[in-house]
Amino acid sequence: MRIMKSLPNEIVLRPRFQLELEKPKETVLSAFEKTEGRTFIVKRLDDHIFIKFKAEEVHFWSPQLHLEINEEGEQRSKLYGLFGPNPTLWTFFMFLHFGVGTLFIIFGIWGYSNWSLDKPYGLQLGVMVFMVFIWVVLYVAGREGKRKGRPQMEQLYRFMTEVLPV
Repeated sequence: MRIMKSLPNEIVLRPRFQLELEKPKETVLSAFEKTEGRTFIVKRLDDHIFIKFKAEEVHFWSPQLHLEINEEGEQRSKLYGLFGPNPTLWTFFMFLHFGVGTLFIIFGIWGYSNWSLDKPYGLQLGVMVFMVFIWVVLYVAGREGKRKGRPQMEQLYRFMTEVLPV
């Protein structure tokens, strides 16, 4: 089994990794199914494994780990891993970004129309500057969330390596 090097210091938005395993797919999948009731919630759906923290350990920025195991031969398999935020949190942040972007465009069009008609456009320009400020706040909040989620991301990775059959 080839193990991924430790997680990089700079966490990308949704870190991914791959592992070549010297075990068949079903052996790997069943190893994760046998861990139910331990520290993490482990769910299997076909060739996918979802690992989450139990409710008492979850905070706003808690990550989860999604694994996909594909057959690469009779006695080999390939594991694809993806760390990600809680889907509800991810959807919320995308909704906020979409809303801010939409308002920015609307006020930009309205401001341009007023400018071309020689009408005052200060309000529209002010709202556009405020939307840029909101984008910066969302960015900083996202970076802070990644920083707070890093220790739990490392716990998920350690758990995965402990469960994988040798």
